Amino acid sequence: MSDFSLSIRNWYRQNKRDLPWRNTSDAYFIWLSEIIMQQTRVEQGTKYYLKFIAHYPTVTDLANADEKDILNDWQGLGYYSRARNLHHSAKIIRDEFKGVFPNNYKDILQLKGVGKYTAAAISSFAFNEVYAVVDGNVYRLLSRVFDIDLPIDSSQGQKYFQELADELIITANPAEHNQSIMELGAKVCKPVNPLCSQCPLSTQCLALQKKTIEDRPVKSKKVKIRNRYFHFLVFTEKKQILIEQRTEKDIWQNMYQFPLVETAEKASQQESEIWKSQFSESEPIKHILSHQKITAVFHHINKIPKNKSNNWNLINIHQIQDYPLPRIIDKYLEEFSDLF
Repeated sequence: MSDFSLSIRNWYRQNKRDLPWRNTSDAYFIWLSEIIMQQTRVEQGTKYYLKFIAHYPTVTDLANADEKDILNDWQGLGYYSRARNLHHSAKIIRDEFKGVFPNNYKDILQLKGVGKYTAAAISSFAFNEVYAVVDGNVYRLLSRVFDIDLPIDSSQGQKYFQELADELIITANPAEHNQSIMELGAKVCKPVNPLCSQCPLSTQCLALQKKTIEDRPVKSKKVKIRNRYFHFLVFTEKKQILIEQRTEKDIWQNMYQFPLVETAEKASQQESEIWKSQFSESEPIKHILSHQKITAVFHHINKIPKNKSNNWNLINIHQIQDYPLPRIIDKYLEEFSDLF
């Protein structure tokens, strides 16, 4: 098992990417990077990481910030619950830990939005605690090297992979081991077209020997995609526009959008003609999330209604980017900015 760790660490020292959060042992900065990089490409996430450490240089600065500002800084990253969890946890650290980031796995795991992987990463990178990380890259690499056909989305499979990772990690340098196995999975043991000839574990990779690389890792559950149909009402008049704050407890909670009518099914041809006869409208914009596919049409109404909902805000059109907006609204503004 020690040969496994030695091989990946030797490879890492020669091939690791120079990422800004790898040049610090500050647990707060590492925590920020881990949350930001969830479901995010490194190239995109790096910009947000640098923005956040500049705007909120300490965990207390983040705790004291207004949620609207945090959501604005997060805009474009998606999965906005991550930003809310950051803010919530920062306030816990400020109030219950006196502004000092918790220094052990057990306490870090209690933070909102932090699971076993993130707690293991932070505690090993910042405090050299011996906790093995198991993320998507690690699942893929281990399932191939040891040719494991247990589904990674099953409780049995997750337990097995965690136990295997715990056996492989070394106590002398757990931080480097964890960085190495994740980096190798990301750069070499890729989901499609893995670079097996460049892998330091190729001679011991059972899936490579058995030609089961493409079959690993195994997943048992298929995600059911929900289709949703949005009709946004874009009320404008004399350089003013109506927006509303979203109150539903979903990924866009507390963000701003245009007044919305949601339908359970796609509009029929007759319904579409009725909409078009009353308002000019955009072409449909599609937005895909992990469990849902949204088709949105933006209907343009050149008049502000006299009877407005209590949740509606009348603002200057040029101020709209001062509000945290869902990505689908951003897409619309990018494509139809000439309308304003």
